[in-house]
Amino acid sequence: MSASTGPAGFQAVRETNLGVVLRAVRELAPCSRAAVAATTGLNKSTVSSLVADLISRRLVRETGEEAAERRVGRPGVMLALDDRAIAAVGVEVNVDYLAVAAVDLVERELLRTHVPFDARAAGPDACARRIAGTLARVLDTPELRGRTVIGAGTAVPGLVDAPTGTVIRAPNLGWRDVPLHDRLTALLAGSGTPLMPVVVDNDANLGAVAEYRLGHLRGTPELVYITGEVGIGAGVLMGGAPVRGATGFAGEIGHIRVTADGPECACGRRGCLEAVAGLGAVLRGAVPDLAPSGPMSGSAIGELVAAATARAESGDPTAVAALAEAGTHLGRGAAVLVNIVAPRAVVLGGHFVPLSPWLLPACRAALAEDAFAAESGGCLVEASELGLGAAALGGATALIDALDSGRLPLPGPAPEPARA
Repeated sequence: MSASTGPAGFQAVRETNLGVVLRAVRELAPCSRAAVAATTGLNKSTVSSLVADLISRRLVRETGEEAAERRVGRPGVMLALDDRAIAAVGVEVNVDYLAVAAVDLVERELLRTHVPFDARAAGPDACARRIAGTLARVLDTPELRGRTVIGAGTAVPGLVDAPTGTVIRAPNLGWRDVPLHDRLTALLAGSGTPLMPVVVDNDANLGAVAEYRLGHLRGTPELVYITGEVGIGAGVLMGGAPVRGATGFAGEIGHIRVTADGPECACGRRGCLEAVAGLGAVLRGAVPDLAPSGPMSGSAIGELVAAATARAESGDPTAVAALAEAGTHLGRGAAVLVNIVAPRAVVLGGHFVPLSPWLLPACRAALAEDAFAAESGGCLVEASELGLGAAALGGATALIDALDSGRLPLPGPAPEPARA
């Protein structure tokens, strides 16, 4: 028997069809088996078998009978996703914190936690150990205990080779060629944590995924998410999927040159957007008496952002002018992307959110001035409502999407309960 027609081939086809039915239930729920068959084109007996398999894997459940007035003949038993048994976890690594988030199968948030942590000072090995330890503790919380965790999606601010999970370069963390996937996998295995896939991706890409799936502009398929951290990156979605480019490193808006000169960027160049509108530059301009001239410690960043926000609220002219200048640079950088990919929305995230009342007016004005299309092509520029840790949510929801699309294996059937 050939590979395509042998047992392995049949199993591959069945796994594909399980994903097709799972996606149909997500889109149609509550729905009957007949509705799933009509939508997928699979025959009713095949759908019944696949639904039974998904129920045994605790991915789908029966919710009761369809109301009699909705159909002719015998009422069908309605199906929905089983939100009680599965969880996906996301972790965001940043200069000044770790964020962890978990969602269930319907992408309802189960938990979110923010851990102050100076990842730059700790270095990659200590950071990997901290991530693994944090994951182990989170998996033992009441919100996740007893659930099957389908994976850990990890967001890092830098160039990430997503297929291997290697962080090629993260200047603001001081990392280069860090095999984060391999290190986390080994640490989790050694800790006795249940084996789960580990996925590593760029933080801006996962922030964009979170906005698309959970943000206030959810469902906007052409969207740009700009991180508001020490570094600036952009996650670009087209058709709801990240634009990665030939090398997988698309979206490095922070290293677009927006001025003829200026302070040196972490990448070693001058005039980069990150050097004039990244968080360090913003804070040195808004609270010059508080912000250090060199790299900022992770523990101080949140306090400095709060101080800059308070001064801007009080009308302090230095803070207001610095934020307006940064907003102008952000608008010019965003205009480059708008002219190239014409998104429907640009979302400012991270620490930019509390500063957005003063960043956004200048950002919108600069975008309107530099964008070629009239009125910026209808592109909205708004602040995220997901807060810090949006990329952690993106890491979790990206795993749910991978499960739906067949890029992540479906969990096996639940074990039979022990007999008395």
